[in-house]
Parts: sequence; C-alpha cells; structure tokens
Amino acid sequence: MNNSATIKRGSGKGGRSSSPRPPGKRRAAKKVGRLDRLLAMLPVSQRTLSRLLSAMVMALTVSALWIGAQFLGLPAMFGAEMANLAKRAGFQVAKVEVQGVKRMDEMPVYSLTLDEIDRSMLTVDLTALRKRVMTLGWVADARVTRRLPDTLVVDIVERDPVAVWQHGGKLSLIDVDGVVLESVDGRSMPDLPLVVGPYANKETRALQALMASAPALKPLLAGATWVGNRRWDLRFESGETLALPEGTATAAAALMKFAQLDGVNRLLGRGIVRFDMRDPSRFVLRLPPDRKTAADGKNDSKTDDTDAKPDKPEKKPEASGTHDAPQRMARAGEG
Repeated sequence: MNNSATIKRGSGKGGRSSSPRPPGKRRAAKKVGRLDRLLAMLPVSQRTLSRLLSAMVMALTVSALWIGAQFLGLPAMFGAEMANLAKRAGFQVAKVEVQGVKRMDEMPVYSLTLDEIDRSMLTVDLTALRKRVMTLGWVADARVTRRLPDTLVVDIVERDPVAVWQHGGKLSLIDVDGVVLESVDGRSMPDLPLVVGPYANKETRALQALMASAPALKPLLAGATWVGNRRWDLRFESGETLALPEGTATAAAALMKFAQLDGVNRLLGRGIVRFDMRDPSRFVLRLPPDRKTAADGKNDSKTDDTDAKPDKPEKKPEASGTHDAPQRMARAGEG
C-alpha cells in the first residue's frame, strides 16, 4: 500500500504565513510604546494634556496676529476711528469745570486743559492731565473725571498758606511744608507771619510746633528769622526780638519760660529792643540807646545783638538770672 504525501509549496513551518513583514514596524511599535509610557508618567491625563497643547497653540496664534496688527497699526487706526465716531456723535470736550478752588487763581488750571478742547472724550488722557495740574504750587491733590457727553471736571484740593517767606529779595507764599504757592507783592502783604532766611521755608512746620508750646504768644508773632540754619529769632507785633537757643527742646523750654515771664511782668510792649535767651542760664535785655540804665548805674543789658556766643554764665542760681531782668527793666522804666 503506497502512502502518498502531498507537499504544499510556499507553506512555512508550523503553518506560518509567508507574507513579507514591512520593515521597521516592530521598531516603530517599540517607540510608540515608550512615548505612551512617558505620557503616562505625567500628572495629568492625556485628554487634559491635549487641551493644554491646543490652548498653547491658540495663544501663540492670537499673539502672532496681535503682533502683526500692531506692526501694521491696526489698533491705533481702530481707536482713532472709534474716537472720530464718538466725536461726531457729540462726545467731544466742550467745557471744563474746576471745583474746590477757594484762594488760588483758576486760570492756570484752565490753561493746562485748553489742549483738550474739541478733542474726543475717548482720547483724553486723564492721568497725564492730572499730572500737569499737580505741577501747580497751590495744588495738594487733584482728580480729573469725564462727565458725558462733553465736560471735563477738575477737582482741586488746595494747600493752606501759613507764612510768607522772604529770601533772595523775593516774597513767596508758602504752606506748612515750605512749598511755594505763589509770589507775593510787598505792597499787599497777607496777614501771615514772615519767615526770613535760607531754608527758613523748610523749617515752617518746626516753627509752628515751637509756637504751639506757648499758645499765648502765637497771635503776637509778626515773623521769625532762621539764623545760621540752626535757631530762631522771633519778632513780635510790638517790635521786640526774642533770640532763642539752638535745639528743639531747649528752644521750646526757653519760649515757655518767656511766656510765663511776659504773663507776670508784661515784657512785651514796654520798649525793650531785644530779649536774649540763647544761654539758658541768663536772660539778657537790650534797651534803646536813649533809655536810662538802672538807678545803681550798672548796665546789665547786652548791647551787642549779633549772633555771637554769649559770655560765660555768672556763678549764681538760674532763678536769679531770670527774675532780675524784669526788675531792672521796671527800674529803668521809672527812670
């Protein structure tokens, strides 16, 4: 019995197909697998990552379009066209209102806002206009707003004048911080104290604090001179000058002592030229040249009123040096 075997050509071992495999397929599969593993290690899902990538692409596209539009000037053209449309619709600056002004002249404010007249309300730069208004000496603060359809409102907060500063042959109105508000005509002086000397304007706040230590003397003050950039000479309405010592606390103590003596002995208005309290241990008076000295023939008053250093104090209690001077003044008055 003959056994026959049929051999099929083209069949591989174990019945495997002999169709050709595309080259590199296995390698690509391996690469994709590694990428998937890397994405799986990220703390976000693949869906979220896809959204983030889409948003980034969208942002880059919009940025590129915006840069291109800026380069071509499209936003400026669009803004100008919108401003023209608003202007044709009646939204243009026709009036300027200045509010809060009590003492200052309004004309400088109007002069600064004239450039805005007939301009579209949309193109007015309120911040820049406020900065220009703030350059005026009287203005402590300012606010600029639009009142549709055609009005700009400038609200002013004024500085308060407290003194007249004399320096370099000029008179200027100043506030408590020494800011110059405006020039002053000597023929029409305001009823304010006169401060004299370089940098005296910067010491105005300190002068007010000094006078607050002796409130009874404040309404009698006519002016003050800042001497040597270190101390004050006070001038009173009755014509006398009070030379105070250096130092804030020392000057305040001397002024309070003088106020007490004036309250008891009425020192002001008696014809004395100068009170010198630069040396805390001595109280020196300067009488007019035509006034007689004390009855005992001693002239205890100081005749040199320059800002020189005072003599050494006498060896006696401070109270004696303080109260003898009014007694000598009274005796001189009797003479």
